[in-house]
Amino acid sequence: MERIWSSALPEHAGESVSLAGWIHRFRQLSGVSFLILRDAKELAQIVIEDPALVAEIARLPLETVIAVTGDVIAVEQAPNGVEIHDPRIEVISEAAAPPPFDLFRPKIQAQLPTQLDHAPVALRHVRSRALARLSAALVAGFRSTLTELDFTEIHTPKIVAAATERGANVFAIDYFGRPAFLAQSPQLYKQIMVGVFERVFEVGPVFRAEPHDTPRHLNEYVSLDAEMGFIIDHTTVMSLLTTVIRGMIGSAQAWLGSLPDQFGIMLPEPPAVIPAVHFTEAQAMITQATGEDLTGEYDLAPSHERWLGEWARRARDSDFLFVTGYPRLKRPFYTHPDPARPDYTNGFDLLFRGLELITGGQRLHRYGDYLAALHERGFDPEPLAWYLEAFRNGMPPHGGFAIGLERFVSRIAGIENVREVTLFPRDLNRLVP
Repeated sequence: MERIWSSALPEHAGESVSLAGWIHRFRQLSGVSFLILRDAKELAQIVIEDPALVAEIARLPLETVIAVTGDVIAVEQAPNGVEIHDPRIEVISEAAAPPPFDLFRPKIQAQLPTQLDHAPVALRHVRSRALARLSAALVAGFRSTLTELDFTEIHTPKIVAAATERGANVFAIDYFGRPAFLAQSPQLYKQIMVGVFERVFEVGPVFRAEPHDTPRHLNEYVSLDAEMGFIIDHTTVMSLLTTVIRGMIGSAQAWLGSLPDQFGIMLPEPPAVIPAVHFTEAQAMITQATGEDLTGEYDLAPSHERWLGEWARRARDSDFLFVTGYPRLKRPFYTHPDPARPDYTNGFDLLFRGLELITGGQRLHRYGDYLAALHERGFDPEPLAWYLEAFRNGMPPHGGFAIGLERFVSRIAGIENVREVTLFPRDLNRLVP
């Protein structure tokens, strides 16, 4: 169609233009009526004074798709300082029924399950669109930052023959009569590709058949993965991740402009060097502050992560905190041990505002070390022969990380439930829409 975006209206004051979009709202007053049109960019106010046209628009359900041609008039009190006068309106697609809830209100007046049931309509709300744009901006920043650092984007299989994490919950499928699984992670494949391109990244879905029913878990989510070769140790990966996070936030600022402020979204300011504490140091601080005995614990509970997030904000003026050196028993078999403390690893988590957001670290790179690690955990190396072939033929020291996109978006937006920032979430109970 020959049309302009509603956001471009201020540039066309005094001209005749064409718009197209949805009837967002219609307000009838005694002498004049206002039609609010919504397109993918913004809202436009259209002034209607013709009684016949008012009657025609009044009978149309909200969300009817229309085209409008009219004159752009500068009016200080109008949205964006302009509105459309003397409109000619064509109905392109009349809605069959009103929407299940009002989309013109600041927030949808319906519980989250109802919104998710009606996602094809709920996602049109301006707040939902802002969150989806934030997600897109973060992914764009991830891609552009790594591409500028000579990383190659790859696409790995999502149907696999064995579990990536060796024993974690997976979704089993029938693959032409053979057992197969939905991929939990591109981890093994991205490591192989380090032997091809040295630096690789992927944006794609991952699947976890974990029976969680919490605000922070999904059974399908978007993972932003990166892996690089010829590193010194995990600190090289941490430095790369810091650069990537800064690039992602910079992309969101450039893409969204004032949009975050409109919805109370607080974009973080990542420091040039993100503070870090060792796992044992983190445990000691928590014990000293709370009196909680963490002896024998190999992971941090959500309450511990929240405490560390508050500490990082207070003591280090940072929304981000690296926790390094997780115990080997907690990390996957491919994680490189700390040479100085073999019971711990060169692995890390990145906490963001008190929530684990990213997991990463240095991987094993010598074939013999893989055989020993698998043997130690009682795993048969034969099913992983295809993966181990990369290491039999020489691999450099390497490492990487994975970012959970939905968690990042929800935490930036101050939203507790990741389902609110997921287009069509999959959890224990939801398989449609």
